[in-house]
Amino acid sequence: MSLKIVLLLAGIGTLAGVALGYYLRLIISLGKKGSMELEIKQMMLEAKEEAKRVVTDAEKRAEETLKETRGELKEREDKFKKTEDRLIKKEELLDKRQSDIDKEVEDMKAKVAEIKRVKDKVDQMETSKLAEIEKISQLSREDAKNELVKMIEKQSEEDLLSRMQKMEQYGEEKLEGRAKEILTSAIQRLGNSVSADVLTTTVAIPSDELKGKIIGKEGRNIKAFERITGVELIVDDTPGAITISSFNPIRRQIARVALEELIIDGRIQPAKIEKAVEKAELEINKIIKEKGQQAAYEAGVINLDPRLISILGRLHFRTSYGQNVLQHSVEMSHVAGMIAGELGANISVARAGALLHDIGKAVDHEVQGTHVEIGRRILQKFGVSEEIVKSMQAHHEEYPYETLESRIVQTADAISGARPGARRDSVENYLKRLEELESIAKSFKGVEKAYALQAGREIRIFVTPTEITDLEATKLARDVALRIENELHYPGEIKVNVIRETRVVEFAR
Repeated sequence: MSLKIVLLLAGIGTLAGVALGYYLRLIISLGKKGSMELEIKQMMLEAKEEAKRVVTDAEKRAEETLKETRGELKEREDKFKKTEDRLIKKEELLDKRQSDIDKEVEDMKAKVAEIKRVKDKVDQMETSKLAEIEKISQLSREDAKNELVKMIEKQSEEDLLSRMQKMEQYGEEKLEGRAKEILTSAIQRLGNSVSADVLTTTVAIPSDELKGKIIGKEGRNIKAFERITGVELIVDDTPGAITISSFNPIRRQIARVALEELIIDGRIQPAKIEKAVEKAELEINKIIKEKGQQAAYEAGVINLDPRLISILGRLHFRTSYGQNVLQHSVEMSHVAGMIAGELGANISVARAGALLHDIGKAVDHEVQGTHVEIGRRILQKFGVSEEIVKSMQAHHEEYPYETLESRIVQTADAISGARPGARRDSVENYLKRLEELESIAKSFKGVEKAYALQAGREIRIFVTPTEITDLEATKLARDVALRIENELHYPGEIKVNVIRETRVVEFAR
C-alpha cells in the first residue's frame, strides 16, 4: 500500500515538474520574441534613415552634374558662335576679292581690245607705206629683196669664193690631221707585243722510266689517253719531256693538266686516266671563268651576266690568224675607249661592243651561222643593251653602221689586227681546215666525239654503240670520207677511223 502511494506521489511530482518546466520555457520565449521585434523595428528605422541620406546625396550630385553640363554647353555655344562670326567675315572678304578680280578682268579685257585696235592701226600704216614704196620704186617686196641679194652676191662673189676655198682646204687638212692624231695615239698607247699560238705543248717528266708507264702494256694507256682527250701524245727520244699535239688549245690544256696529275700520282691506267681527265676539265672550266672575269675587269665592262663571262673566257683558248682572240678583244676595248673619248662618243658602249665583238667565235664550231650572227643572238639572249649589239654587229660590215660606236669598234678591230706581227694567215687557215674536218664528222647521227689528229691526216670518230651497229659504223666511215672529199681541199689523204666501243661493268660483292 505504501509502495503505491510512493509511486503515485512520484508520478504527481513528475507531472508537476514537467508543467513547471513548460511554463518557464513559455515565459522565456515570450521575452525573446519581444526583444527581436524591437531589433527589427530599430533596423527598419536605420534603413529608412540611410535611404533618405543616399537619396539626398544623389540629388545633390545630380544637381552639380547638371550645373557643370550646362556650363560646358554654354561654353561650346560661345565657341560655335565665334567660329560662325569668323566664317561670315571670311565669306565677306572672299566676296570682296572676287568682285575686285572681276573688275580687274574687265579692265584687262578693255586694255587687250585697245592694244588690238592700236596693232591693227599700225599694220594698216605699215601696209600703206609698203604699197607707197612699191609704187614709187615700181618693185614688189620680193623683187627688191632678190635684187639686193644679187647685188651683194655680185660684189662679194670673188671674196666669198676665195674664203670658201681656203676654209675647205683648211678644214680637210685639220680633220685629216686630227684623225691621224687619234689613230696614232691609240696605236702608240697600246702597242702590245703579240705571241702567236702554237699547236704543241711540252710536259716535263722527272725520269724517262715514266714513258713506259704512260705508253702502257701494248700501248693501252696512251691509246686510252688519246681516245679520251682527243689529242696526240708524242713519246720520242727527247729526254725528260713528252709532247702533246692538237690544234684545239682547250683539249691540249685539259690533256696537259691530266697528264701532270697522272705523273704526280704515278699510277697510270685507263680508269685513272678517265678520272684525271674529268678533274682537268673542271679545272679548265674554272680557268675559263677566271679569264672571262679578268678580261671584263681589264676592259672596264661591268654588269655582264655570269654565263656571258664564262662564254667570253673560252676565247682565251681561241686564236684568230695566230692572234689570241681574248687578248685581241681586250686590246680592242682599250683602243675603242680611247677613240670614243676623243670623238665624244659613248665610251662604255664602245668598250663593251669591242670586248664582245668576237664572242660568237667561242661557240661557232657548235652553232650554225657566222660568228657575228651567233654573237648577236648570244648578247640578245643574255639581255645586253641594243646599243652594244649595234656597236659590235658591223665590225665585218655584215650589218650597216647605225651608230658612231659601231664605226669605232670596226676601226679598233682594224688597228688591233693590222699591227705588225699580230696575225698569221697560214695558221688560221690550217686551224679552220681542222675544225671543218671535225664539224663534218660530228654532223652525222650517232657520232659522240670526233678528233682531228696528226695535222689533219687522221680523223677519229667515236660513235654511240646503242645507236650505231658494226655494219652502220663501216658505212659511216665511207660516208664521212666521201663528204670530206667533196667539201674540203687538203694535201695527201685523210684517214677516217670510226671506233665503236661497248663497255660492260659489273661488281663482285
